[in-house]
Amino acid sequence: MKEIPFAEVQQRIGYHFQDITLLETAFTHASLSDHRSQSNERQEFLGDAVLGLVVCEHLFRSLGQSLEGDLTKVKSHAVSRQVCAEIALELKLHEALRLGKGMGPAATLPGSVCAAVLESVIGAIYLDGGLEPAQAFILRHLGPRINESLHGGHQHNFKSVLQQTLVSLRMSPPIYMILDEKGPDHAKCFEIAVHSGDRRFASCWGASKKAAEQAAAQSALRELGVIALDERGIEVARPLNRGKSGPNDAK
Repeated sequence: MKEIPFAEVQQRIGYHFQDITLLETAFTHASLSDHRSQSNERQEFLGDAVLGLVVCEHLFRSLGQSLEGDLTKVKSHAVSRQVCAEIALELKLHEALRLGKGMGPAATLPGSVCAAVLESVIGAIYLDGGLEPAQAFILRHLGPRINESLHGGHQHNFKSVLQQTLVSLRMSPPIYMILDEKGPDHAKCFEIAVHSGDRRFASCWGASKKAAEQAAAQSALRELGVIALDERGIEVARPLNRGKSGPNDAK
C-alpha cells in the first residue's frame, strides 16, 4: 500500500504538529522499529492514560449525581478497544501505519492494532500541544459515543430511531447495504450505508455488521437533522421539524 503523507494525516485528525517526529512515531509499529522503545508503544501507553483522564473528567462533570460504578460502566462502553478501532478506521489511520514485512497489508490488521494507533496519536498530540488539543481531539471523535452511553449505552438503538424518523417524514424504510469489508475472518470490519428510496446516506465502518449498521443509522440521523453536535462536540437530540422536512426535501 502506498505510504500516506503525514500532511494528509494531519488533515484527517484535525491537528498540525510542531514536532512531526511525534506523529511519525505514532505510526511506527514495533514490527518495523529496531527497538520497541522506538515504536508507538510508549505513546500508546500515554495516550491511553490521557484518553481515560479526558473521558473520566467529562463524565464526572456531566453526571453530577452518578456513583462511581455507573461512571465506570459508561466509560467502559464509550472508550472500549472496539470503539477506538472504529474511530481509527473512520479516520483511515491504519492506512498510514508503517509496518514490518511480517505484518501483512494494513487492510488485514486486527482491531487491537487500529485501536493502538488511535491511542498513539492521542499521546502524540498531548506531547506536542498539551492537554487542551488532546481533549479537543478526543471529545470531537468520541463525543457521539459518549453521548450514546449517557443516553442508554449499548441499549440505544439508532436503527430503531431512524426507522421511526423515516416513517414520520413519509420516506421509504431504511435498507442497509454492505459496501466493503476488510480484514481476516476473525477480525473483519464492514462499511455500510443506509438507503431510503433513491437517497443514500453517508457510509460508516464498524468492527461488526451490527456496529456498522448502528453507526450508519446514527450518521443518517445527523444528515436528517435529528441529532447534532453542540458547542462541546457532544451529540444532542433535536425536535423533528415536519414543517420543513418531507419526502421531497429529503432527496
